[in-house]
Amino acid sequence: MQISQLKNERTVVITRIFGAPRSRVFAAWTKAEHLVRWWGPKGFTAHSCVSDPRPGGVFQVCMRSPKGQDYWVRGMYREVVAPERLVITCSAYDEKDIARLEEVINVTFAEHGGKTEVTLNTTAGGPSAEAAAMLGGMQKGWAQSVERLDLHLAPKS
Repeated sequence: MQISQLKNERTVVITRIFGAPRSRVFAAWTKAEHLVRWWGPKGFTAHSCVSDPRPGGVFQVCMRSPKGQDYWVRGMYREVVAPERLVITCSAYDEKDIARLEEVINVTFAEHGGKTEVTLNTTAGGPSAEAAAMLGGMQKGWAQSVERLDLHLAPKS
């Protein structure tokens, strides 16, 4: 997995090759029954998910921390080109329903001989002064989510 943070320090890029066909990886990014199995950092669970993968469609996930704290991510699909590309806008909310971080998530899916290269390019901003301080956590959280996605896509024995 390659992870980089661009000069503007508000963009994180992660590239990873998954041992699954593109259609399966794309489904893992767009179907609620898959998203709840991998979305969120290590130790978190996703107990609620709505995914309507079409331009203007709703995207919503509620992650629960190991301490029982709920964190909502809500937004919409801006672009859906199955199985090649997704653009999702979303905001992360705290327990007081205050948006703490806004992201524009661009995901591309390229098939390579039955495997899929995914490039996640996410740019963060937000209304709060703490948004910049949260970027390191965002990079770590995405890296852990991608690891969880890899486990979800691994063949079951």
